[in-house]
Amino acid sequence: MFILHPLLQISVLLDATLWLAVFASPTDDNVLRAGHGEHGEPGHEEPHKDSYSTFASEFLESRYLSDEGYPFPTAPPVDPFARIKVSDCGITKGCIRYGKPGCDAETCDYFLSFRRIGTDVEFEMSADTDGWVAVGFSSDKKMGGDDVMGCVHDDNGRVRIHHFYNVGQWAKEIKRNPARDEEGIFENNRVTCRFKRPLHVPREETLVDLHLSWYYLFAWGPAIQGSITRHDIDSPPVSDRMISIYKYEDIFMPATAYQTFSSPFCLLLIVALTFYLLMGTP
Repeated sequence: MFILHPLLQISVLLDATLWLAVFASPTDDNVLRAGHGEHGEPGHEEPHKDSYSTFASEFLESRYLSDEGYPFPTAPPVDPFARIKVSDCGITKGCIRYGKPGCDAETCDYFLSFRRIGTDVEFEMSADTDGWVAVGFSSDKKMGGDDVMGCVHDDNGRVRIHHFYNVGQWAKEIKRNPARDEEGIFENNRVTCRFKRPLHVPREETLVDLHLSWYYLFAWGPAIQGSITRHDIDSPPVSDRMISIYKYEDIFMPATAYQTFSSPFCLLLIVALTFYLLMGTP
């Protein structure tokens, strides 16, 4: 039997103790008595915890996890909605204003602009409503059989672009939506949106080619749970002539409240009353 010299035994024991002191975690004293309980009894052996992995996991939880423990989503930066520039009306884009004389995109009852961008047409719409605003492309001045693009404010505060087709007096939503690059905002009790649509589309009943001239139908009204309801006025305004996407004009249409003294009959009546007052009664 081989027996170590007493001095050599002491040296081996000192080396083993020093090795444990250097490599054992100072916070885990169970490593020094692995497999033993508090009083030396056999117990559960706890695994050694890597201090770096513990720090990394705690840092991840505090910086990148939500209160529920799920990673925060990485969302792309959202650009603010660019205001509609009415100074470009009649120059680099066509505009239709309906409302009080001198109104703009933020004060008109209804506002529409359009301009060509490559093979697309960019539309901008705004109306004094908390529900929806729309434009229809019609071969006549009547509602029915019309291609309609609408911007709808839903219950979540978002403004989404929808495609409709007028079946008589009812707007039916069409799943095929030609709109892209959609933007929308609801602010100051106004629904405002911007989107692009192809200038040329394959011939189809619910889609029209915008390179042709059409009567434009203008409408807006309330929405319930993101679905449009009847428009605000009984007879929505219609362009008095067909509009060409290639001709940029700044068209103003006075609202009903401002049309009273502009009709020929009213003007003739005013002249007659003025003449009567000046001449006096016989």
